[in-house]
Amino acid sequence: MTFSLLLAQLLNGLQYGVLLFLLAAGLTLVFGIMSFVNLAHGSLYMLGAYAAAVVTGATDSFALGVFAALATGTVVGMLLESAAVSRLYRRDHLDHVLATFGLVLFFNEMTRMIWGPQPLFVALPESLSGTIDIFGFSYPAYRFLIIAVGLAVAIGSSWLIHKARVGMLVRAGSVNPQMVGALGVNIRLLNAMLFALGAALAALAGAMAAPILSVQSGMGEPVLITTLVVIVIGGIGSVSGAFYAALIVGLTDTLGRTYLPLLMREFASRDVANAAGPALASMLVYLLMAVVLAVRPQGLFPAHKG
Repeated sequence: MTFSLLLAQLLNGLQYGVLLFLLAAGLTLVFGIMSFVNLAHGSLYMLGAYAAAVVTGATDSFALGVFAALATGTVVGMLLESAAVSRLYRRDHLDHVLATFGLVLFFNEMTRMIWGPQPLFVALPESLSGTIDIFGFSYPAYRFLIIAVGLAVAIGSSWLIHKARVGMLVRAGSVNPQMVGALGVNIRLLNAMLFALGAALAALAGAMAAPILSVQSGMGEPVLITTLVVIVIGGIGSVSGAFYAALIVGLTDTLGRTYLPLLMREFASRDVANAAGPALASMLVYLLMAVVLAVRPQGLFPAHKG
């Protein structure tokens, strides 16, 4: 029983971590490499979840729902970049925050007007609604799919940034855009593609989260805060750092919420432990971030310059 509980929480932490990475990867590209503070990244996650919910409900195909989420994130990302974001690159970070916070309010009200305040739910196909046995323990097959998708995105992002020519141009453009532009590279198009990619990854995260969460207006803000914690812990601008930090945060949060109340029962009454344990567990990732900032301000896995 104890081993089953530990294994279940380790897998839950891993699944939560890779889901955070899907969000953190896109935000790292935009925030860490382009130096643009995009608070509307959580809204793109929400729009991806809504697109998946609506299309899956209309077609009974979750695969089409995921495709619709990717398309929605890409299109909305390109429109945002063209209409608003591209005009703010040279502005102060405070302007980024104010503009994208306005977008958060707009998207939240838009989704509430279209779909109402009630949440939407996504039904999984039969092929993904079962369980997989591992060491005599059954775990939902869909959560294994989330882990697989997150690992695939991690590998693809690492290859794109460090091996592909476009990744070299992105890294060079983030350091010296004038020089890269003088060599004939369309920096504006490169930034638009990068922003759209980050938006697509956020929408993918929303689509993957939709079957295990309720899809509702404002769902992007809480997870955005945790995603920012992941980026700070991992190192701003480091995709690999975001991956490792997402796993650390996912495991810390999941194991803390499970075992901290149990541990507190050894020193306090059951009622006190049940009340204080979850509250303290919810603070663990922020305490972890504070320790990392105090000991290693650049993050645990900072991006290498040059």
